[in-house]
Amino acid sequence: MSDDPDNLLYHPRALDRIPDVRDGLTRIERVVLFVLAETQKERGDRNVPTAMLYGRVCEHVDISVPEFQRVLQRMVGTQMC
Repeated sequence: MSDDPDNLLYHPRALDRIPDVRDGLTRIERVVLFVLAETQKERGDRNVPTAMLYGRVCEHVDISVPEFQRVLQRMVGTQMC
């Protein structure tokens, strides 16, 4: 592995953001989907508030609010206000 800081694999969290060849989801997107499903089960299949989802996702991966919003936008496929 190169010591070049511009090298994507040099950064420790870079592998969380590389899409999987099987379905195109990143590890972070997979975590968001898993946490969403678990939280929905806990809440009796009710909607999960975004703030609650973000808090629970942060327990599994290091993610900023803007990055979390971008992940949700990619997964939903629509522009969020």
